[in-house]
Amino acid sequence: MTLREIAMLTNPTAGKGRGARFRDAATERLRAAGVAVRALQGRDADEALDLAREAVSAGTEALVVVGGDGMVHIGVQAVAGTGTPLGLVAAGTGNDVARYFDLPRKDPVAAAERLLPGTTRTVDLARSGTQHFVTVLAAGFDAIVNERANKMTWPKGQMRYNIATLAELRTFEPIPYTLELDGVTHTLEAMLVAVGNGPSFGGGLRITEGAVLDDGMLDVVIIKPMSKPGLIRTYPKLFKGTHTTHPAYEHHLVRSVTVAAPGIVSYADGERFGPLPLTVECAPGALTVLA
Repeated sequence: MTLREIAMLTNPTAGKGRGARFRDAATERLRAAGVAVRALQGRDADEALDLAREAVSAGTEALVVVGGDGMVHIGVQAVAGTGTPLGLVAAGTGNDVARYFDLPRKDPVAAAERLLPGTTRTVDLARSGTQHFVTVLAAGFDAIVNERANKMTWPKGQMRYNIATLAELRTFEPIPYTLELDGVTHTLEAMLVAVGNGPSFGGGLRITEGAVLDDGMLDVVIIKPMSKPGLIRTYPKLFKGTHTTHPAYEHHLVRSVTVAAPGIVSYADGERFGPLPLTVECAPGALTVLA
């Protein structure tokens, strides 16, 4: 389809203010191409989601979000299962979803030009109750790191996660889990459990390396107990996905997983998702993306 009109939802503070600048540049390019752009901006995440849902209900041709994976997360809640395409002008810190679809991450005009042909791709989502996510559910050491990193004001970008990782390592101990993988119960201790719809999170950490967006399955990765020096040595391998050869790595391909562990608040798409236990299932073909 050729785009004629869209609703554009923006996080103006994304990427240290890139959100507002990228919105303006993308809007100018789209309007120059004859696309009607309706600008949406909530005062907080809840209002942003309400605006997005209203636009989808009103029949917008596409919902385009400007920001990082957090804005994608909001947009996904509005379009999941509706068939309304989701577009992305990446302006965040991690931008893993933009990586998935090889979308521009530094050029809003190029991102707008990718939207114009209206080319779409249908992919899966992961679903827990009424919530959905695109990337990875972090449910262990990675979630604890996310909690710390989100409370930090310095530094910005990936280095914040690196520093939070080192800080949490000082006191971290393996977590007792109960997992139900397609109905089979496993009791174990692990450093982390990650549930991937896609292969990476946190700005290119390929924890669920090999995850395919449209295979109707979830990738559950378990990192079994290992020494803290071993974890530090293995951490850089996450950026290339070469951690999969480590003896502590375990991988399961499932349609549904229940993750239970004491005191863990899970994260998905870089956002707080909910305390464990959680049941996550694959929602095949639930998302249409302008890509």
